[in-house]
Amino acid sequence: MNFNFSEEQVMLRKMIRSFVDKEIIPNMREWDEKGAFDPKIWKRLSDLNFMGVCIPEEYGGSGMDYNALAIVCEELERGDTTFRTAVSVHTGLNSLTLLQWGTEAQKQKYLVPQAKGEKIGAFGLTEPGAGSDVASLQTTAVRDGDDYILNGSKTWISLCDVADHFIVFAYTDKEKKHHGISAFIVERTMPGFSSRAIKGKLGIRSGNTGELFFDQVRVPKENRLGEEGEGFKIAMAALDNGRFTVAAGAVGLIMASLEESVNYCHERKTFGKEIGKHQLVQQMIANMEAGLQMSRLLVYRVGELKNKGVRNTRETSLAKWQACDFANKAADDAVQIHGAYGYSSEYPVERFLRNSKAPVIYEGTREIHTIMQAEYVLGYREDKPLNNPLPAWPFERETVKKG
Repeated sequence: MNFNFSEEQVMLRKMIRSFVDKEIIPNMREWDEKGAFDPKIWKRLSDLNFMGVCIPEEYGGSGMDYNALAIVCEELERGDTTFRTAVSVHTGLNSLTLLQWGTEAQKQKYLVPQAKGEKIGAFGLTEPGAGSDVASLQTTAVRDGDDYILNGSKTWISLCDVADHFIVFAYTDKEKKHHGISAFIVERTMPGFSSRAIKGKLGIRSGNTGELFFDQVRVPKENRLGEEGEGFKIAMAALDNGRFTVAAGAVGLIMASLEESVNYCHERKTFGKEIGKHQLVQQMIANMEAGLQMSRLLVYRVGELKNKGVRNTRETSLAKWQACDFANKAADDAVQIHGAYGYSSEYPVERFLRNSKAPVIYEGTREIHTIMQAEYVLGYREDKPLNNPLPAWPFERETVKKG
């Protein structure tokens, strides 16, 4: 495994860090309190080619590798989880799924404008009664001639009110259980589609999260992603990509917690010396550094596997579980180091702690990932090579599957 970043990756990190320092961090307290960020940021993310960083150039992206996506997610979450979430959903869950499973026509119609940042993509899997238990979803898609009629709802969907395209999962044959789930590309403008934001969230307050509703939504058969009954397989492949970006973002949150804590350790004095001189504070700082380095190694190992086109469900699960737990602990320790000030929005660490809780839950709770890792070790679970893997990097025309 090569631990050296390329010159291109180093420049990418410098560029996105500068963007975050100048355009996100100075505004985050206001955006968090208001519950929304300036929509101009969408255009800036597109102008800087962050929305399609690891999509092949032939489909409108930058053609960089999957670890470049990790760098983008790290640095965005260093600013705020809101912006990493946007890239996770748009790129990780939607665009990479189109790249892996879409037909050439679907890629040209949906992937190209998304990679260019002209359109925004989202992902609709979770329902009020179907989270970890995907087979319990209630949304249905009934064949009607050359169309499917979708009915049902989704919840906790990021970018619900701003996305143009959604990858939505519904039962086409409920008797087959998870083998009867299919995937569809749904456009916001399709009659019968609507969305509604969820208010009162603990964290990621400036991000748009909510519900999707399908009332007799007519979706043409050419918008089915993959074959009938492949929806569960598509969803699990998508989650491999989404979890990778969540884990990378968690690295950024650990970085942010550590940076703020180190700065405060040098500013604040107690008992005649900087608080960084106190051993119990040093213990918290040391744990943050350990969590940062271990999480980063897990994340970039997954990125290398993705670059080689190797299935990485087991490794991604471990990275997501551990990085998110480390981030939650780092944010908690950052608040503790700041003392009473950590409980105030005067410092960003209270926002870090609020934001750190959601990634421990979504895209597989820590409990789900704990079970997965145990089953791998015990031999109850095994990953087989995919018939339709994500394209390896460097991207070549012939490696891109037709779906």
